[in-house]
Amino acid sequence: MNIQTSPDKKLFVLDTNVLMHDPASIFRFKEHDLFIPMIVLEELDHAKKGLTELARNVRQVSRFLDELIQDANQQTINDGLPLSSIKHGPATETTSGRLYFQTSEMTALLPESMPGNLADNSILRIVLALTKKLPDINVILVSKDINMRIKAATLELLAEDYHSDQTLDDIDLLYSGSMALEDDFWAVHGAKMESWHEKNNTFYKLEDPIVSEWYPNQYLYIEDESNFEAIVRSCDGQVAVLELAKDYRAKHNNIWGITAKNREQNFALNVLLDPGIDFVTLLGTAGTGKTLLALAAGLNQTLENKAYQEIIMTRETVPVGEDIGFLPGTEEEKMAPWMGALIDNLELLGSNAEHGEWEQGAASNIIMNRVKIRSLNFMRGRTFLNRYLIIDEAQNLTSKQMKTLITRAGPGTKVICIGNLSQIDTPYLTATTSGLTYVVDRFKTWPHGAHITLRHGERSRLADYASDIL
Repeated sequence: MNIQTSPDKKLFVLDTNVLMHDPASIFRFKEHDLFIPMIVLEELDHAKKGLTELARNVRQVSRFLDELIQDANQQTINDGLPLSSIKHGPATETTSGRLYFQTSEMTALLPESMPGNLADNSILRIVLALTKKLPDINVILVSKDINMRIKAATLELLAEDYHSDQTLDDIDLLYSGSMALEDDFWAVHGAKMESWHEKNNTFYKLEDPIVSEWYPNQYLYIEDESNFEAIVRSCDGQVAVLELAKDYRAKHNNIWGITAKNREQNFALNVLLDPGIDFVTLLGTAGTGKTLLALAAGLNQTLENKAYQEIIMTRETVPVGEDIGFLPGTEEEKMAPWMGALIDNLELLGSNAEHGEWEQGAASNIIMNRVKIRSLNFMRGRTFLNRYLIIDEAQNLTSKQMKTLITRAGPGTKVICIGNLSQIDTPYLTATTSGLTYVVDRFKTWPHGAHITLRHGERSRLADYASDIL
């Protein structure tokens, strides 16, 4: 093994979980060199079987590495293989670094009391040996495992998290979907705005530098007695067209008996009921009404307006406590325990105090006949036509899983992603690397997408108090 990296380059040693998390991670280090220990290849080999997303990622990594060594001999492997020679990698990524495999035994003494499994300690020994062998080079361990990075730090080794999958540096920078206008907005801009009515809606056209800060379908409001609330229908350079938002807080505008309880819920109903918007993301803590609003809008457009054939619900099956094991029954029966929140909301929407027990039962049966529960495990290869697709608990999905789901949408399908970034249950995912964060950021400039962050809990005074005090 002949590592000939220059002092201005870094040598990154990749942990197994990095390759499992992102199969294209070997392309993300630009001009720097990579090192893969033999124990990592063994762990990849053990994880390659199955139909899970993890197994698919491992097989993709294996294909990249196989293409890399196809025409290589022992000498070229020892000298490092140029990553640019992989022709079937991500088209947007370019790297000039080299990849080194462990081709000889490398040992370094670790403290006898060092905890952890054999694989982790083997990788630490290799990083320690490389650090001693290459004193002029920055040798850095890259791992998604926090404990692994802590153990490396105790050995005075450089260790980093894998940052290339982060959408944002800070989750506070995430697009909220709404913006408060200055109180003097009308005094400053009112005289130069054009206004007109079209199909019972009021529109305004504004040309001003302030427009460059807006996004399509963003929610604008003024916090004064005017209660001005508008949606940015288009923005091009310094010209924007605004549409007054419909008020779903009024009883006569209720959707399946549901009215908006606050400003953010009102905007959510505006975009959920808009046929010109194909993709909606709703963020918010527990009790903000995300699922209820999405279902009410879906039932309205499916059963009353006939815009969609049926509602499809799905979510990632990540348990919060101990797993309950294999579940019997059909796909829908297996998914039922994971869909408790959706079922609860459907029961609420199917009930009506004005109707008797028989009418409520009939309404619930009609609703359930038009609502299908599907598992994420069987989404690949499918195409949904004229469906209203709700993806619940979307914060537990990776960016790759999110892409797989959203690309299932065929003509006439609307996709709604619901999630709470403070309740991520998937290992190695954080608020900045979640697939939900990824799509919120990537879709904010698309004229057929909309996002809103729901901030106010509307569940009960007990739930509101618990959220604040606990």
